[in-house]
Amino acid sequence: MATSQVSKPKLPSIKTPVPGPRSREIFEQEQRYIAPGRQRISSLAEVAFDHGDGATLTDADGNTYVDFFAGVAVASLGHAHPEFTAALEKQSRRLIVGTFANASRAEALRLLAEAAPAGLNRAHLYSGGAEAVEAALRLARSVTKKYEVVSFWGGFHGKTGGVIGLIGDESKQGYGPLPGGRYQVPYADCYRCPFRMKYPHCGLFCVEFARKQIKNSSAGAVAAVLVEPMQGTAGNVVPPDDWLPAIKSVAKELGAMLVADEMITGFARTGKWWGVEHSGAKPDIMTVGKGMGSGFPVSGVLLSDELGKAEPFGKPSASSSSYGGNPLAAVAVAETIKTINAENLVENSRKVGTTLLSRLLDLKEKYEFVGDVRGRGLFIGMDLVRDEKTGELLNRKVTEVIFKEALKRGLLTMSYFPRVRINPPLVITEEQAEAGAAILDEVFAYVRDNVDWRAA
Repeated sequence: MATSQVSKPKLPSIKTPVPGPRSREIFEQEQRYIAPGRQRISSLAEVAFDHGDGATLTDADGNTYVDFFAGVAVASLGHAHPEFTAALEKQSRRLIVGTFANASRAEALRLLAEAAPAGLNRAHLYSGGAEAVEAALRLARSVTKKYEVVSFWGGFHGKTGGVIGLIGDESKQGYGPLPGGRYQVPYADCYRCPFRMKYPHCGLFCVEFARKQIKNSSAGAVAAVLVEPMQGTAGNVVPPDDWLPAIKSVAKELGAMLVADEMITGFARTGKWWGVEHSGAKPDIMTVGKGMGSGFPVSGVLLSDELGKAEPFGKPSASSSSYGGNPLAAVAVAETIKTINAENLVENSRKVGTTLLSRLLDLKEKYEFVGDVRGRGLFIGMDLVRDEKTGELLNRKVTEVIFKEALKRGLLTMSYFPRVRINPPLVITEEQAEAGAAILDEVFAYVRDNVDWRAA
């Protein structure tokens, strides 16, 4: 990989107990003022990070960790990428706010259109994922003149009022009445098939079930079928390649827009530019974000010339955002795309991801509690189970031990839930990936020999 990162990438280096004294001090200072409800990974770690370098993070005590987290697939260019940070610094000295035309945004939109799937040559920029998804649904309603939305079990598209009802698990409970006109159907999570069938002998039964479920539940006014090409929050779930085209056919039958939520799977994460490329399915609308700005808060909706004319979405100010597409955000988008191209990060994602997946599949053969390993590029999931035959997941107390033991050895990863998510920065090297896999091997051996992992 041609890269402008340091010539010799850093590896894990632990100098103090984790968390160290300085991390504890900063963490405790923050606890006096921060409200509950932040990311679980930060509260479990109790580590205060001081700086990053490529695919590593260094805490306030000088301990260095390989990053398999990337801020939930946000830090696509890793940490402190020199060209990226220099471009942001330069722009910050010129112009930060405003939605007027500017050279930075013109470049970002051009690069985005060139990278996008064919036909999606227009974009609206926003600040966060949920904002973009809500905009995409407004667009779908404007185009179809319908109002219902279909989403999937296990799906996640944000927590704002307009999309919380589309969350495909129990985390949406407790917030009162949810918006109507929302219908959920099973995702092709084949390791945990709700129908207890096996692919490909199932004949994609879940698609036929979805077709019947929508027909029998909706008011016949479906505007959008909203789907992640591969599900992130559910555990980095990878469906069969023929599943998404089949869902596209269901959307077409309904006269609905297929909206592909590529917040996590876009921008080289899966070893291709877009998650939809693995299946060949062509979405009508796409939502993008996270790795799009390599850490800068920016998201977007990609659409065609024709769809952009639909009203009321296409009316002046109807789809605008005060922060969306500001000059700093535009620079972040442009620099991310240029760097992905210049440093061959699509290929690096594929190559290093293949190596990492192979190492993790070795762990599946070695440890009884590793039930499933799956992935594309640097988007990898792993199920940790109490019972390999039933697929019953490990107790979260056990997986929190795994998380903390990995952290103590210099690996930051989302292993505190039994459906482990691994999504390192795209700049990670094979040596760093091997180091992270070796730490997981060591931790799993520790759990096997010292923890009652079969406990309910």
